Amino acid sequence: MHNEEHTWTIEAKASLFDLKLNEVWAYRDLLWLLVRRDFVSFYKQTILGPLWFFIQPLFTTIIFTFIFGNLAGISTDGLPKPLFYMAGITAWNYFADCLTKTSTVFRDNAAIFGKVYFPRLIMPLSIVVSNLVRFGVQMILFLIMFIYYYLADASFQPSWAITLVPVVVILMALLGLGAGMIISAMTTKYRDLAFLVGFGVQLLMYATTVIYPLSTAIEKYPKYAWIIKYNPMTPIIETFRYGFLGEGSFTWGSLGYATGVTLALLVFGIVIFNKVERNFVDTV
Repeated sequence: MHNEEHTWTIEAKASLFDLKLNEVWAYRDLLWLLVRRDFVSFYKQTILGPLWFFIQPLFTTIIFTFIFGNLAGISTDGLPKPLFYMAGITAWNYFADCLTKTSTVFRDNAAIFGKVYFPRLIMPLSIVVSNLVRFGVQMILFLIMFIYYYLADASFQPSWAITLVPVVVILMALLGLGAGMIISAMTTKYRDLAFLVGFGVQLLMYATTVIYPLSTAIEKYPKYAWIIKYNPMTPIIETFRYGFLGEGSFTWGSLGYATGVTLALLVFGIVIFNKVERNFVDTV
């Protein structure tokens, strides 16, 4: 008996907004294989393996506490310094990883894109999902530190905004995905951008409230605070801190602004990603 198999017709997209999500769903097994590949290949030749998930944020927190908290004396709004920095680092790392790794999708996968057909959106999506695993591990470290300080020094209380944490995580993922797809599409013609991404992400961190609260930036540097205030990652990190630690410059307006910017970048990223996908093999 003849078994009918579903086949896909590969043709030019009718619209730049056509994501063919039905194909993405059909290739979901490939998505999970790519997630597993990213996880295994990154740590298979390391001695400590997944322990690096803990080591990197832990040592970064120690360094930030010593340099910015003790030597520079930057305020942490009365919160325990290690806990304040760990909250910012945990949130920032997920966004930064999504952005930097998505920004090289076309360049890193030029060979396979030119030989095998599958929905190209699978690649950046797999990066966001695989980084979510790392974020989850670092969240465990943050929660361990959170519980320790809460039991030892209950000078802070979680707020109702902790229920917004899933929304915050989604915003971080979509913001990194949208910005990363834009940069990835642009690097097919302008290779120099690839060299600027790592440096630019580091600079962007200092323009985000990772090592200081927004209240301190507004108080000490009112002329330049608008740069930090209108950075879409600032409301996201402030909401994350406010939810867990009860301190932070949270407003619905600022979170709404971050959401609007995130969606705008995501839509623009999808448009330019789809446009470049059509003929990127000729330019990469």
